[in-house]
Amino acid sequence: MKNIKEKNKILDLFIPCIVFVFALLAWEAIVSLKNIPIYILPPPSAIFTKLVEDRALLFNSLLVTLSVTLKALALATVSGAGLALLLAQSKAIERALLPFAIILQVTPIIAIAPLLLVYLEPAKAVLVCAFLVAFFPILSNTALGLASVDSGLRDLFELYHASAWQKLIYLRLPAALPQFLAGLRIGGGLSLIGAIVAELAAGAAGQGTGLAFRIVEAGFRLDIARMFAALTLISATGLFIYGLLALLTYYLLRNWHESARDQTE
Repeated sequence: MKNIKEKNKILDLFIPCIVFVFALLAWEAIVSLKNIPIYILPPPSAIFTKLVEDRALLFNSLLVTLSVTLKALALATVSGAGLALLLAQSKAIERALLPFAIILQVTPIIAIAPLLLVYLEPAKAVLVCAFLVAFFPILSNTALGLASVDSGLRDLFELYHASAWQKLIYLRLPAALPQFLAGLRIGGGLSLIGAIVAELAAGAAGQGTGLAFRIVEAGFRLDIARMFAALTLISATGLFIYGLLALLTYYLLRNWHESARDQTE
C-alpha cells in the first residue's frame, strides 16, 4: 500500500510536466505546419532563443519587478495581519476601519495607478499599487481566521480564566494561521499583478524598467518573441512565489491541520 501511494505521488508530480511539454510541442507543431509568421505567433523555440539572446536585459527587468513584488507583499503581510488583529479587538474599530479597506479593494488598481504617479515618484507609485492589491486578501482572511475560533475551545479558555493575551497567543492566532496563509498565497500572486499593472502605467510615461515596460517596449517594436519571453518570466515568477508560499504553508501546518496532513497521506 505504501509503494502504491509513493507511485501515485510521483505520478502527481510528473503528469503536469508531461502535459506542459505536450502543450509546448503542439504549439511548436501548429506554428510550423500553419506557417504562422513569428511576428504573429512565435513558436516556443523562438521564445527560448529570445530569452537567451536578451537574458541580460530581461533578467535585470525581472529583478526590478520581483523586488517590487516582494517588498509590496512584505508590507501587505505586516499591515494586513496587524490591522486584522486590531479589528479583532473591537467591533467598533472594525465598523470604523473596514469600509476604507473595502473601498481600496473594490477600486480598480488601473484607475489608481495614474493618480499615484501624479503624487509619487514612479518607483514608489508602483510599490504602493502592488501593496494595495495584496493588502485586502491578507486582511480579510486573517480577520476571518481570528473570528473562526471553535466555541468549545473558547468556553474551555473561559473556564480556566485565561487572560486576553493567553487567548490571543494560544487560541486565536493558531486558529487564524491557516486562513492567514491562504490570504498570503492569494496576496503573493496579486502583488505581482499590481506591480505589473503599475509598471504599465509608469512605462507609458517612459519611466518603467520592469518586465511590464519591456512588454510595452517590445510591442512598439513588433518584437513579439520578446513580449512572450517577458510574459514567460512573469508567469515563472508567479509560479515561484505561489510554490514558495505553498511550501511554507505545508511546513507550518503539516503536523496538526487537516488541509496539510491530507497531502502527506
